[in-house]
Amino acid sequence: MPIETKVRRIGNSLGIVLNKEALSVLKVEEGATLYLTAAPEDSLRVTPDRAGFKEKMVIAERLMSRYR
Repeated sequence: MPIETKVRRIGNSLGIVLNKEALSVLKVEEGATLYLTAAPEDSLRVTPDRAGFKEKMVIAERLMSRYR
């Protein structure tokens, strides 16, 4: 289920606006922290902040750099 949005200028930056459908899928509300991680084929994965996610990503990055 693709959700289309456009890149827009927000002040001096560029950003995207997530519609209600996207927010519902991510189960987040205004002010929530989202993590963008690299994915195959020049894409990004959007993950909402969940307990322990940040710590797991730090561990994963250490392992990936060690075993490259």
